Amino acid sequence: MEYAGKNMELLPPKVKEWVVAMANWCKPDSVRVIIGTEEEKNEIYTMLEKDGVIKRLPKYENCWLARTNPQDVARVEAKTVIASEQEHDTVTITKLGYHVPGALGPWMSTQELDKALAERFPGCMRGRVMYVVPFSMGPVGSVFSKIGIEVTDSAYVVINMLIMARVNTEVLKTIHGDEFVRCLHSVGQPLPSDRPIISNWPCNPEKTIIAHIPAQKKIASFGSGYGGNSLLGKKCLALRIGSTLGRREGWLAEHMLIMGITNPKGVKRYICAAFPSACGKTNMAMMTSTLPGYKIEVVGDDIAWLRLDDKGQLRAVNPESGFFGVAPGTSKKTNPIAMQTIFKNTIFTNVAETSDGGVWWEDIGEEIGKGVTVTDWQGNPWTPEKGTPAAQANSRFTTPAGQCPIIDPAWESPEGVPISAIVFGGRRPEGVPLVYEAYNWAHGVFIGASVKSEATAAAEFKGKVVMHDPMAMRPFLSYNFGYYLAHWLEMQDLAKGHPMPRVFHVNWFRKSPEGKFLWPGFGENIRVLDWMLRRIDGEDIAIPSPIGLLPKHDSINLDGLGKVDLDALFDIKRDFWMKEIDELETFFKQEVGADLPPAVQKEMDDVDRRIKEMKQ
Repeated sequence: MEYAGKNMELLPPKVKEWVVAMANWCKPDSVRVIIGTEEEKNEIYTMLEKDGVIKRLPKYENCWLARTNPQDVARVEAKTVIASEQEHDTVTITKLGYHVPGALGPWMSTQELDKALAERFPGCMRGRVMYVVPFSMGPVGSVFSKIGIEVTDSAYVVINMLIMARVNTEVLKTIHGDEFVRCLHSVGQPLPSDRPIISNWPCNPEKTIIAHIPAQKKIASFGSGYGGNSLLGKKCLALRIGSTLGRREGWLAEHMLIMGITNPKGVKRYICAAFPSACGKTNMAMMTSTLPGYKIEVVGDDIAWLRLDDKGQLRAVNPESGFFGVAPGTSKKTNPIAMQTIFKNTIFTNVAETSDGGVWWEDIGEEIGKGVTVTDWQGNPWTPEKGTPAAQANSRFTTPAGQCPIIDPAWESPEGVPISAIVFGGRRPEGVPLVYEAYNWAHGVFIGASVKSEATAAAEFKGKVVMHDPMAMRPFLSYNFGYYLAHWLEMQDLAKGHPMPRVFHVNWFRKSPEGKFLWPGFGENIRVLDWMLRRIDGEDIAIPSPIGLLPKHDSINLDGLGKVDLDALFDIKRDFWMKEIDELETFFKQEVGADLPPAVQKEMDDVDRRIKEMKQ
């Protein structure tokens, strides 16, 4: 069947060929190509409001609320797969034959995936519109950028993609042949539905799958409308497909913020930082400095694409054009810049609603007004005495990056911004110092590979566990982790003698024996960044330690901070670090095996030797 949908004539031949094939497979009632005009946006928002999918929030300018099916509220890692012909391309296999099913690369054969998709997609869009969304991750026309075409039967996905990616007809003009990533998405609930549609939110949790075929530059997502599973330009393309393209083409796709820092002398540097979830990545990207004379500007808060220029300088772009942030915990105290950004032109999902036309969530830092009632994320009346959260723990805001008051002037530069430092970190309550610096690039790669962070256990009431999250990429690795580390190492060779960025590790979350945080965090973190920048400038303010270079005594600016126990923040205990290295060695043996690059093994051996040489 030939589909003559709205704006189909704008599609390049190879794109149209694929779109028609997907339409014939999924059987939508009609096809519509999205071109990103204001008239088109208004029409889709009006339709979604009429259908009860979104609700206008009159307290703010052009803000909307969506509520999802309670079974569709987050990324589903257990149902997220990477497909390749050879399993070893995706996962590591140790000498013991230990396969890594999900920790560092969930794998499925292409044959199995073909069968799984054939069981789901035929006829899945009956009764619905297939929207065709041409999008650019990265500034349109930049050497960094990649083009995707997402076909979806969710208008909610469309309005979020219009914020998170560049969607317009210029994108179509940049496509040559079949050089685009094919992104297929369906909520998996054709009409008429044989199941109730809860909260006007169609989905199919029992059959959800989010699949990536890097060799073919294809993504197929079925059964979920949640952003991380359905906005296929985000984690799916920008990290999973992006990292495999980066390996093939000589660049990196990383789970990192990008920020610009101008010191009191007017010298500006850009840094990238990779933290696992709940470690303050967005808060750091949008930091409000407590040190006078410093200016912070944000390029991106979640994903960085890093590429060497012709001189060997590592440069980065934020491939996204919006912020997809977690609402609970965002407040004027934790992130005042975010709070200045999100109350116009924003889609809120699964937050609580107030009777005065606004939103509310846990730890927003604002009392509920007198006479104002609250409706929780599932549409039920709520009071604090109810004992359940008003906002879903993973509730989100989708907001345009360009309206952030501290957006960097170069955030959409097609050349990217030059990176002077890469920072890794995690939530470590004991043992790990506030900051330390790698001795060299290989040591920095080892530090990134050894990132661990405290996270809530999957089962309720099990307390906190410290989990491995190498490079903060554990949920997003799409090829063999050993090969991934080797690619990081080879970036130094590709730089052809140009200095690589300095590498640091931070830990804002160390606690005293009484369980109190030793460091105030938030805007005070500028004091640690100040030390890093001075190191980049060559200041002699570091001393060697078994794990890396530590700040010299009094080299961190504590003016006006009050009492801080630096001895406790920088204490390195031999027993802790011997256990840390033993556990890391076990992790590498189990998860990476023979694919661990010798240079990473050497760095681990060197740290192990230096720790054992420490005095008791």
